[in-house]
Amino acid sequence: MADYFRAVFQNGSFIPVTPCDLADGTQVLLTVHSPELVVPPQVTDAAERARILREIVERMRQNPLPATAPRFSRDEAHERR
Repeated sequence: MADYFRAVFQNGSFIPVTPCDLADGTQVLLTVHSPELVVPPQVTDAAERARILREIVERMRQNPLPATAPRFSRDEAHERR
């Protein structure tokens, strides 16, 4: 089972930003997602955003997933090893 919490690394420790209900001594596996890697879109013009969305939808229609493509469960799709 996976729980997700936000934390800040400070003075050598991870400090939870969101509440977490873990008992003292609980071992966890951390996966770090740096916010610097996420680039927000710079397009603010509504017409341009709509054009980009139409292009994305059209490309998805031109390249559908094959009917024989494997179907993953939610856990399999989000497994990170």
